[in-house]
Amino acid sequence: MSISPVEDVAAEPQREGGLRVLLSDGVVRDVAASPGHSVMELIRDAGIAELPAYCGGVCSCATCHVYVGAEWLSLLPPMSDDEDALLDSIANRASQSRLSCQIPFSAQLHGMEVTVAVEE
Repeated sequence: MSISPVEDVAAEPQREGGLRVLLSDGVVRDVAASPGHSVMELIRDAGIAELPAYCGGVCSCATCHVYVGAEWLSLLPPMSDDEDALLDSIANRASQSRLSCQIPFSAQLHGMEVTVAVEE
């Protein structure tokens, strides 16, 4: 029994548009995105204040913590030891946690959904 092309497409993450950002109040923001920028830069440049990114993207503060949609995790670069250590220092780390400053946006990530983690 073979899988139809429609089922194959449905199983793939949607790759149209930019970046979809879910905020703590339930608001969803669609952010224009192009390769060559980090996910943190794209969110910051869209004026989303809920992601403070105090260190400016040098992987030293964990204030750009996001939860990445599970279907997108395999498309991201591996987590560095520094990113892993910073995420270990926060209480709300989850299996889908990443620092958005450490995610370079690429064409294959168009349509990716991230949820801004609320600082505790």
